[in-house]
Amino acid sequence: MCGIVAAVSQRNIVPVLVEGLKRLEYRGYDSCGVAVHQEGALRRARSTSRVAELDTLIVEDGVAGFTGIAHTRWATHGAPAVHNAHPHFSPSDANARIALVHNGIIENHEALRAELQAKGYTFVSQTDTEVIAHLVDHHYAGDLFAAVKAAIVRLKGAYAIAVFCRDEPHRVVGARAGSPLILGAGEGENFLASDAMALAGVTNQIVYLEEGDVVDLQIGKFWVEAREGEGFVRATREVRTVYAHSGAAELGPYRHFMQKEIFEQPRAIGDTLEGVTGITPEFFGDEAWKIFRDIDSVLILACGTSYYAGCTAKYWLESIARISTQVEIASEYRYRDSVPNPRTLVVTISQSGETADTIAALKHARSLGMEHTLTICNVATSAMVRECRLAYITRAGVEIGVASTKAFTTQLAGLFLLTLALAQVRGRLTEAQEAEHLRQMRHLPVALQGVLALEPQIMAWAEDFAKKHNALFLGRGKHYPIALEGALKLKEISYIHAEAYPAGELKHGPLALVDANMPVVTVAPHDELLKKLKSNMQEVRARGGELYVFADADSSIESEPGIHVIRMPEHYGALSPILHVVPLQLLAYHTACARGTDVDKPRNLAKSVTVE
Repeated sequence: MCGIVAAVSQRNIVPVLVEGLKRLEYRGYDSCGVAVHQEGALRRARSTSRVAELDTLIVEDGVAGFTGIAHTRWATHGAPAVHNAHPHFSPSDANARIALVHNGIIENHEALRAELQAKGYTFVSQTDTEVIAHLVDHHYAGDLFAAVKAAIVRLKGAYAIAVFCRDEPHRVVGARAGSPLILGAGEGENFLASDAMALAGVTNQIVYLEEGDVVDLQIGKFWVEAREGEGFVRATREVRTVYAHSGAAELGPYRHFMQKEIFEQPRAIGDTLEGVTGITPEFFGDEAWKIFRDIDSVLILACGTSYYAGCTAKYWLESIARISTQVEIASEYRYRDSVPNPRTLVVTISQSGETADTIAALKHARSLGMEHTLTICNVATSAMVRECRLAYITRAGVEIGVASTKAFTTQLAGLFLLTLALAQVRGRLTEAQEAEHLRQMRHLPVALQGVLALEPQIMAWAEDFAKKHNALFLGRGKHYPIALEGALKLKEISYIHAEAYPAGELKHGPLALVDANMPVVTVAPHDELLKKLKSNMQEVRARGGELYVFADADSSIESEPGIHVIRMPEHYGALSPILHVVPLQLLAYHTACARGTDVDKPRNLAKSVTVE
């Protein structure tokens, strides 16, 4: 969460900083700001509006400079307000010499604040970030790099920071621990950013800073030191060529990025499964066959939408691969007593590969002796990929909308492939079964196009949903996690309270909520649980509830008063969850549009959750 861009250059760098913020705004949009070295002093512009409004303010105030830092914020400490917006200065007055931006959470900020106040520092914000700025200033004795190193050894928690000093106008220092930060090497200029996409079109020479790194950027050079105990040692980091296409952040003909990303799913699934002409464990890494042979269970760790992908995969793994599978919410797993099994395959799922809770849960599992690790991730260069022995990289492409869509379905594709690979190693996959699964996977992009064609019918439903305040979602078996995901999407972007239940649980409590004002969305594939699901639907109708049913073509569910039916183009067997989630995404999207909410940037949320 939060986005950082920084630069040291020989040109006015403000337009680059602002453009970078626009590309990172999905990471946080409670406030934003820019600070530069201008005419021997620090100058800044800050706003609680969006980056476009900040850009206008910068032009009006004539903010320009060769060295600068910029930030877009997701609020943790302190409300979204100008005085809490980054960059923060130290001292907090007209004589400021340190400017700093920060992503993360400093856990010992209260003790440091008290210590710095006793030394005479005045605090003007409620943020933990201002503590870092004053701490750097306290240690500053003419060498910014040394001051930052002295400051960060006092910090407990997670941080990615970029700092510059009034007295060293051609220097920016960055550091990271627990939050991502990359370095961009340019011609006669250097950059820092939270994400390579922020630097698209500026440089494609990227260094992925590692945990504990501190980097010193000057106009024609940079160097990195790595944390070693309480000290630092010089380190070499590979410069990689990374093509982060700026076009990925362009809407094209779509109204919102979420809509664009929903319609990109056929392409994303096709790219994710490209080259899959047969099932082999080597899709997941050179060690995969040996590891898959040695495990006897699977533990999936994830958060949010990725957690629901894991819940869906549990059904596949246990029914197809016949391997015991446990799915844990990452933020809970590391804080409870569990029973470790060294023969467990620990699978993490993350769109960004930087999700702090999931990384922490992964490290906890490893500390318990579970060393067989695999990640399903959309970013090949992420911390999650580096932390795990095995990986499968989905190819969803950049996802800007905060509510995940194509990242979710590509995760499901990767998890289904993992299921088949484990089934093969365990002798649970015949040649005929493999051929049939491969046929269905190859057909997925075409099948998804058929589902997307349902959009006009779903838009009509959305007009009804926009007037509601609550909704229930029902599913059974492997479609229960899909109902959970549908409810999450609706509440994320439309702010309608929505809950999901296994349909069989309806009579054990939630049925008390059902009346004519409570729409009940039902995921109704033509599978072995359809008859049971129909009985649950009758329970709703008997209480005057309105049913909205996504049914397979051959499910024999007909529209009638109180039952609204949209027919899916075809039944898709084990892969049905990938198809059935798409109309739920569209329903949430068009309901949000009808209510006039900010679809791509829902309140209180951000895309890349890099704080615990």
